[in-house]
Amino acid sequence: MTTLAELAVGAEAKVIRVTGTSAVSRRLMEMGVIPGVSVKIVKTAPFGDPIQIRVRGYSLAMRKSEARTIEVS
Repeated sequence: MTTLAELAVGAEAKVIRVTGTSAVSRRLMEMGVIPGVSVKIVKTAPFGDPIQIRVRGYSLAMRKSEARTIEVS
């Protein structure tokens, strides 16, 4: 499986699952990052962390460590 952290800028993918039981993983799911939804990598910070994604019509910034918990296809 590929994770959201491994995608390049401009890439689009569909969320397969959000792993982990941390509060951050739960919060991501509450914000709409759930299985079946499409996400797009909009841009990254100069050193690659954090990244900005587009999900359900809004932008969301997250750290790469958080993006590694999201499996996509």
